[in-house]
Amino acid sequence: MTSSDPSPEHALEAPGLSWSGTVDYGPGPLHAPNSLAELQELVGRSPRLRALGTRHSFSEVAASDGPLVTLARMPADIDLDAAARTVRVGAGVRYGELALAAAEHGLALPNMGSLPHISVGGASATGTHGSGDRHRSLASAVQAIELVTAGGDLLTLSRDGDPESFDGAVLALGTLGIATHLTLDLVPAAPMRQTVHLDFPAERMTSEDLLAMLAGGSSVSLFHHWDGRIAQAWVKQVVGEDEELPASWLGGTRAREAVHPLPGMPADFCTDQSGQPGPPHERLPHFRLEFTPSSGEEIQSEYFVAREDLAEALAAVSDLGAQIRPLLHASEIRTVAADDLWLSPAHGRDSACVHFTWKQLPAQVAQILPEIEQRLAPFAPRPHWGKVFTMDPDLVRAQYPRLEDFQALRDRLDPDRVFRNRYVDRLLGE
Repeated sequence: MTSSDPSPEHALEAPGLSWSGTVDYGPGPLHAPNSLAELQELVGRSPRLRALGTRHSFSEVAASDGPLVTLARMPADIDLDAAARTVRVGAGVRYGELALAAAEHGLALPNMGSLPHISVGGASATGTHGSGDRHRSLASAVQAIELVTAGGDLLTLSRDGDPESFDGAVLALGTLGIATHLTLDLVPAAPMRQTVHLDFPAERMTSEDLLAMLAGGSSVSLFHHWDGRIAQAWVKQVVGEDEELPASWLGGTRAREAVHPLPGMPADFCTDQSGQPGPPHERLPHFRLEFTPSSGEEIQSEYFVAREDLAEALAAVSDLGAQIRPLLHASEIRTVAADDLWLSPAHGRDSACVHFTWKQLPAQVAQILPEIEQRLAPFAPRPHWGKVFTMDPDLVRAQYPRLEDFQALRDRLDPDRVFRNRYVDRLLGE
């Protein structure tokens, strides 16, 4: 039986579309094994296979002209070691579910993304992040990864045991194998509070003020609309560690009621903004796990630049504001600390992330992105792997000093390119 003729007990008809409805994952089939043994058997007999996560990526990183596999029917393992402050988790488990389990033991994830609905494996593989000057990408919390590699073998790589290859394996765009489990670092669950300040004046768009805003808490997100000012600052603080902000702060005024990042949207789905202490998993994400924050009718783009270049980068793009605004829901600025992962957009560089949440207008977005990228070019931008961009692949590859090391690792673990697709071939080389 070939991979294009799946057994009915672990295959679905077709992969379908992304959460946003803008990415067609391909003709399939989409396999859904129930056990590690089934997954190993599937990989072992497949000449081509890609893993599909929670479908929250906006790029074609998971799309394929061949078969795909989902871990949705695999056991949702969450094995906590409270003494060691670690957890071994199934790659398909969502961060929100993992955070709830950790909280029962007085522990928390080092950071979380805006959405708690994304899977641990998918987010780690694509460089997803939260925000915070001291916080690295979500993948940086991984201390071990278990992969089913080409041929169906099970390989475990760890931070301590495999220092020569580990930093290339965690964030690998699904090109080295199918991740089954990851072991993550945990931290003590310190209470946090969240507040939002509104309507910062245009004169606060200086480098000094922007960096001060982003340093105002453990995790900070700035929302704006390319009209020359910051509209909202979401500030998430550790109680007893970060100084509580006054009602008027850097020219912004504290919101009197909860707000949504997108204008006109109700705040019901958002996390608590009252300033009252609560567990980290109820403050770090922007949205609550029990709700779907939107229908997904949007497109997202994001570019990492050096943190100290943020103000200049925003100024360089600002003359496109009149063209950007009609296409935009909102734009967000976050920060990510430097890490050592070979394909991380924050590799070796404390970064500021300039994010666009576009209306679902693919043709118009595709037209404006090259102009934005041209203006960001002096700042050596690195696009988020899971979002839409149009940068030349040679320019993207030039941003990663360990790319040749990664290519050598890929040659060793997947010489026949079982886990390839057009996206990774174009950006990482065949």
